[in-house]
Amino acid sequence: MKRTILLLACGFALQVGMAQELPKWAGKAKKSVFSVITYSADNKILNTGNGFYINTDGTAVSDYSLFKGADHAVIVTADGKELPVTSILGANDMYDVIKFQTTVDKKTEALQPASQGAKVGETVYLLPYSTQKAATGQNGTVARVDTIDNSFYYTLNMQTTEKTVSCPVMNGNGEVIGLIQKNADAESKESYAIGIGYAQGLSINALSGNDYTLNSIGIKKGLPADESQALVYLYVSSTQKTPEEYLALLNDFIRQYPNNAEGYLRRATFYLGTEDASKAPLAEEDIKRMFEVSENQAEAHYNFAKLLYNYNIGLGDKQGYSNWNLDKALEEINQALASDAQGLYYQVQGDIYFAQQKYAEAAASYEALSRTPVGSAASYYSAAKAKELMPEPNYGEIIALMDSAVAKYNQPYGQEAAAFLFERGRFKAAAGKHREAVTDYTAFYDAMLGQVNAEFYYIREQSEVQGRMYQQAINDINKAVELEPKNVEYWVEKGGVHMRVNQIDEAIKALQQALTLDSQSAAAYRMLGYCQVQQNKKKEGLANLQKAKELGDTVAESLIQKYSK
Repeated sequence: MKRTILLLACGFALQVGMAQELPKWAGKAKKSVFSVITYSADNKILNTGNGFYINTDGTAVSDYSLFKGADHAVIVTADGKELPVTSILGANDMYDVIKFQTTVDKKTEALQPASQGAKVGETVYLLPYSTQKAATGQNGTVARVDTIDNSFYYTLNMQTTEKTVSCPVMNGNGEVIGLIQKNADAESKESYAIGIGYAQGLSINALSGNDYTLNSIGIKKGLPADESQALVYLYVSSTQKTPEEYLALLNDFIRQYPNNAEGYLRRATFYLGTEDASKAPLAEEDIKRMFEVSENQAEAHYNFAKLLYNYNIGLGDKQGYSNWNLDKALEEINQALASDAQGLYYQVQGDIYFAQQKYAEAAASYEALSRTPVGSAASYYSAAKAKELMPEPNYGEIIALMDSAVAKYNQPYGQEAAAFLFERGRFKAAAGKHREAVTDYTAFYDAMLGQVNAEFYYIREQSEVQGRMYQQAINDINKAVELEPKNVEYWVEKGGVHMRVNQIDEAIKALQQALTLDSQSAAAYRMLGYCQVQQNKKKEGLANLQKAKELGDTVAESLIQKYSK
C-alpha cells in the first residue's frame, strides 16, 4: 500500500510556481478529492488519476478513459484510505466522464454541486488531490461557456496538466461547477471543464446492457434509479450476463428495491434454473418473501404457479424439490383464480392440466381463456389441441374451435394466420374432410406467399389423393421430389399416385428411383412388383414382391398368393 500511495503522491503536484493558497472552504473540500487506481484482470495497474465525491453516499465522478478496460478499481482518499469501486453508474466516452459508486467511509466528504453555472469572467479554483494539510491549488477565470445537454462546457483561462484531469473546478462559494478534462495541447494557457450537471446526469437505463461504453468496463454496473427501468434492465441482462453476474445484479436489485416482489420471484427462478438442488431452499425463502411483500396475492399465487409449472417441465426424469410438483402448481393457480379470474391465470391452469395429461380439463381452461379479453387465436388452438388428445376426439368441436381461431384474422390472410390455417386443414383431414383440408392448405400457401417446403407439398398431396384430386396430387408430389430429390418416402409416394391413375410407366420410374436411394425399402419393392405384374412381367414382379416380404412388408404375402396362381 505504501508503494501505491507514494506513486500517487507524485500525481497531484501542480506546475512549478503555480501552486497558491485557496479560499478557506478548500480545507474541508479537498477531503472530497481522491486518487483512482484501475486494474486489469491480472491485477496489474492499468491507469491512475483523480476523482471526487458528489454526495456522501459514495457517488463520485472521474474521467471515462481512466476506467476503460478496467476489471476492478479502488480510490485512495485524502486520508490515505483505500476503498473499492463497487459499481459504475453511467459513462460517456465523447465527453470522457464517468459516474461510479464506492464503498462509503464514515468520514466521506462530498462537494456541493453548484445550483447554477459559472459566468464568463468569473474566478474559479482548481482543487487538486492532496494528502497534505495545506489546501493549495490554482485559480483562473471563465473564458467561455457553452451549453451541452442541459449542462455546460467551460473554457478556462488556466493552464493545467494531465495530473489534474478530473480534479474539481470550484466557484467562489466552494461549490463544484465541473471537472477538468484532458487538454490536447500541453502548452496551452487554456483548459476545459465538463459541467458537473452533465456528470451528475449520467445514468444506467433499461437498455444499458447493450451500451458499448459501459461494456468496455469490467466493473459491475449499477441499476437504473427508476424501479420500472431497473426491472427491464434485469430482464435484458438475464441473457447477456454470466450466471454469477446476473445473480449479483439480482442481489443488488433486492437491496435497492426490497419491497418489489419481482426481485424475489426472479431470484427464485434463477436458483431453480441452476440445477443445483442445494439452491432450492433459497428459492423457497424468496417465494415466502415474495408473498410477504406482494400487495396482490392473486398475482403472487399466479407467479408461483407459473414458476412451479416451468420448473416441473424442465425436471425431466429428475426428482423435484419437496412438494413443488404439478399438483402444487395447480393448487396455486386455483387460489389465484378463486379471487381473480384473469385470462392469463386460465392459461397457466390449462398448461398445468395439459402437462398432467388431463386434456378435458385443459380444454375447458383454454376455452375459458378464450372468453376473456386476452383470448386469442392461440387460446382457441390450445383448446383444439387438447381435445384432439382426448381418447375419443370430437373433430366437429375441434374444427369449430379452429374456425374461431381463424376468425381472429381478416382476409387476405397474412403470415400470422398461416399456422392456424394449416392446423385447421390438418384437423379436417383427420376428420375425413379432405377437399376442405386442401382448401385450408392452399390458404396457408397463399398466406406464406408460397414460401413452403417439400413436406407441405407432401402433406397437401395426401389429402388431394384422398379427395380424388389426382392431377393436383401429382403436381404436388412432383414439387416435393424436386425440392428434396433424395427423400425416399416422396419417391415412393409419387409411385403410389401414378399407380392410382394407372400411369404404370411413371410409377415404375419413381419406384426404381426410390430403390436407387434405398435398396431396403420394402414398400418400394412391393409397389414395383405390383406394377410389373400389371405389365405382364410376372416373374420380375413376383421376385420383387418376395423381396418386399423378406424385408417385412405385411401386404406382399397376399399379393404373392394372388398372382402366383
